[in-house]
Amino acid sequence: MPFKKLHSEIKDALERLEIDTPTPFQKNAIPAVKSGANVFCASAIGNGKTTTLILTTLQKLKCEAVGNAPRAIVLVANKERALALYDAFLNYTKYTNLRVYVGYEELHIDVQKSEIFEGIDILITTPKSMNKLFLLNGVSTSQLKIFSIDDAEFLLQKSDNNAILSITQSILKCQYVIYSDKLHPKLKRFENYFMERARTVSG
Repeated sequence: MPFKKLHSEIKDALERLEIDTPTPFQKNAIPAVKSGANVFCASAIGNGKTTTLILTTLQKLKCEAVGNAPRAIVLVANKERALALYDAFLNYTKYTNLRVYVGYEELHIDVQKSEIFEGIDILITTPKSMNKLFLLNGVSTSQLKIFSIDDAEFLLQKSDNNAILSITQSILKCQYVIYSDKLHPKLKRFENYFMERARTVSG
């Protein structure tokens, strides 16, 4: 069986999108993330990192809406990446009741606060926007299960690096997964902050 032990609605989406065989990277990464461990996922562009992020997020949330506070957060570099990932998520969630929300610096923070307050399951945003939400009590992390960072090379910039450290210090407990092309030493340093006992998957 190509994609093993995934929620039936995820399998339906994969079939609809005509994705039937995991990449070698996905064969290792998906079980590692499903295990609940913190994971560094390093692989070249085109090996399925973003699809892995989406599939494991949906699996963690069991493809269903629950409560009002986000149970999954995905950090990205900028507005363009946030909107692209939002569209990618919608390909998989269109026949579920999961609520995916996208935020970024250019969208007024009061608009984000009020829309998030209405109830969401997955929040896609940038570090600066997320940090601002935290400072204004605009988002609760009390129900958070998984926190992913897509194409994490942008965290090598000092301002984004400081923002992620500030954000994670405010989160009591959840699973962290960092996706990048290569496992940079600066990313590896996050083991000293929030990536405790992290596993590494590469390929």
